[in-house]
Amino acid sequence: MWKRKWILLGIWLISLWIISNYGGSASYGLFFAITLIPFLSLVYCLCVFIRFRIYQKIESRDIICRQSVPYYFVLQNEDKYGFASVKARMFSTLSYVEDIPDDMEYELLPGDRYTYETKLVCRYRGEYEVGIKEVVVTDFFRLFTFKYKTTETIKALVKPRMIHLDELNSIQDIVAFVQKENQYADTEPDIVVRDYIAGDPVSQIHWKATAKEQKLKVRTRTGEDKQMICLFFETKRYGKDLLEYLPPENQILETTLALGLFLAERAISYTLLSQKTSAVSQTVGSLRDYEALYKSVSQTQFLQENDIQNELQSILHQSMTHHCKILFGVLSNLTTQILVQFDACLAQGTVVVLYVVTDENIDELKKQGNERLRIITVPVNAELRDIL
Repeated sequence: MWKRKWILLGIWLISLWIISNYGGSASYGLFFAITLIPFLSLVYCLCVFIRFRIYQKIESRDIICRQSVPYYFVLQNEDKYGFASVKARMFSTLSYVEDIPDDMEYELLPGDRYTYETKLVCRYRGEYEVGIKEVVVTDFFRLFTFKYKTTETIKALVKPRMIHLDELNSIQDIVAFVQKENQYADTEPDIVVRDYIAGDPVSQIHWKATAKEQKLKVRTRTGEDKQMICLFFETKRYGKDLLEYLPPENQILETTLALGLFLAERAISYTLLSQKTSAVSQTVGSLRDYEALYKSVSQTQFLQENDIQNELQSILHQSMTHHCKILFGVLSNLTTQILVQFDACLAQGTVVVLYVVTDENIDELKKQGNERLRIITVPVNAELRDIL
């Protein structure tokens, strides 16, 4: 493009030299024609900018991550002059359109209408713009190029995937382990009272036993279900750019949902622990319960002001964690200070499995793991079936 501009400038200077030395109507005509070319090119680009029409649509605004949905867009020339060179550039970082090259150039004669039906795929969970991002207009002489954002943008609401796992490599014998623990729980004799644990209902406190032993005692109901597995995930946002924080957040949610689906498909009861003391934890015992959990997890808000230390403190002080045999956690940040918070769980015999969504090297932290503390690295863009 710059080459054409230099050539045009050279021709203009030559025509200026000719009229300065020789004059004549032909030389003046050439001079004014060349002088008008840039002005006409700019006017042409402005007319295309005002009159060019793009229509685009997706079948549904609610999209599942990495699943293609029908998408089409229409390029239309409603005027009596042609559009020499028009490019429709797509959003390509968080989503992509199949079978449409990003640098494809379109020429539309008067009345032309091109309709393209294809598929659109969103890479990560979240709410963001998809489809055509901007239009690039070039004049007939290819001297000027203008870019402008289309007003017909589409904002998609993308939900995380549900990934089916055939096995769980972190604890391959999990089904047998839980069944064994459940058999033990079924044969364990009922206890009238037990020690009070933070989070137990006040109405269940046995005051006579409390007065007798000088410490809080709680009634144990006959047939009380002993929860074996608990699950939690981190909700702190790291970074301010969409491309920086959406991929790890998506991987955290999909890891959590994959673990939950693995258990639900095998009718293994578990509880998703809430990160906030004011919220209610969700117990899942079947695929029907899992549907409600999926909806809740999909709507999770990650916030920069959330603090993993405070979240863990809230989670680990819930009464449910004192009864679980396996505690699954999905984090995006792991430090020695965070590991220390699990000491109480490990001391009571709980198996702690931490999935850390990161591309950083955490081998030194993984060395602190043992038979009851397992740390698994989950790369941000890895396929979960290969990791879990």
